Amino acid sequence: MKSMIKDLALAPLGHQRIQWAKEYMPLLNALNERYSKTKPFAGKNMVVTIHLEAKTAYMALVLKNAGANVAITGSNPLSTQDEIAAALVDAGVNVFATHACTQEEYDTYLREALTIEPDLIIDDGGDLVNLLQKERQDLIPRLLGGSEETTTGVHRLKALENAGHLQFPMIACNDAYCKYLFDNRYGTGQSSLDGIIRTTNVSIAGRTVVVAGYGWCGKGVAMRAKGMGANVIVTEVDPIKGVEAVFDGFRVMPMVEAAKEGDLFITVTGCKDVITKEAMLNMKNGAIMCNAGHFDCEVNKNDLTTLSVKEPYEVRKNIMTYTLEDGRKLNLLGEGRLVNLACGDGHPIEIMDLSFAMQCLAMEYLMKNAGKLANKVYVLPDELNTNVAALKLQSMGYGVDTLTEEQKVYLAAE
Repeated sequence: MKSMIKDLALAPLGHQRIQWAKEYMPLLNALNERYSKTKPFAGKNMVVTIHLEAKTAYMALVLKNAGANVAITGSNPLSTQDEIAAALVDAGVNVFATHACTQEEYDTYLREALTIEPDLIIDDGGDLVNLLQKERQDLIPRLLGGSEETTTGVHRLKALENAGHLQFPMIACNDAYCKYLFDNRYGTGQSSLDGIIRTTNVSIAGRTVVVAGYGWCGKGVAMRAKGMGANVIVTEVDPIKGVEAVFDGFRVMPMVEAAKEGDLFITVTGCKDVITKEAMLNMKNGAIMCNAGHFDCEVNKNDLTTLSVKEPYEVRKNIMTYTLEDGRKLNLLGEGRLVNLACGDGHPIEIMDLSFAMQCLAMEYLMKNAGKLANKVYVLPDELNTNVAALKLQSMGYGVDTLTEEQKVYLAAE
């Protein structure tokens, strides 16, 4: 296979960045040491579709060192970092990804990666699974299964399962405790605000920040914004989550009402049309919108373009400004794509160490249970979460108590 990347000459810089990430990933380092000896994926082909930056690159190298023949492609056009792609090719990984690629190029990269004929897949958002089921049915008999990294991707998988259309077992890595409690909450919380601050250079303190969605990602964003001094408003469609947000100290209201007060809007729902023209028409001059959900459909860009009476322009890198009829200006970050990756480096390294350890264990679980799993969406056993958490605590210099046998008997008593 011939890789498709921007420029192999960028590899030295990519290697430096991967090495930096490696220093802060003790779980993957431990797995790399074990896998390099045991080679659990020897002879297996693996396709990984994920945000292609330093942390994910190191996971790909761990899987390669474990014996897998790895092909990797990006899961979002703006999250691919060309120097990282070059470093992976230099290290012997098949890469199909370039930064800011077109939709046509993005689809081509997915198709090219699948020519490896995978035994295992890691998906991020569901595009790879969708392509397999729609275009490459011939590859499914060989496939042992795969894992999914995101909330959006898991939603798509469960819809397939409920309709009886899922044709191979998939593990919802996103639903593992050690993923969503940390990656979704602390990872999204920090990285989204990091991307916003880097791009805009504005203060979070003193601003009214509207967070759309109060799932684990939304909770993290709201918590971090509040901690930085923002006045936070939450919008929701679920009354239960709305009550939870109120009890956590936030105001809750419909988006069209929040639009009148907000300075900064962050969508993190996994749905579409979260911010539409009705809300945009209510916004203040200079309002900033961005998205931390997987796809670029949460802020309706067609509505924004239609409302603009002038040609939108890039006022600052990754900030497009739209001018309304009355002269108000509305700003959109990172084309409405994932702001933490389109405008930043994604989740903190230590957070992704947990998530990617879970991904590696998911691949092992599929190997060990090959032929035993139905075409369903699975969650990793709690024991694996506990083991990963214990190793993470140990790596940070912490520990927990251990139940005595007498305590175990007491807790087990009816």
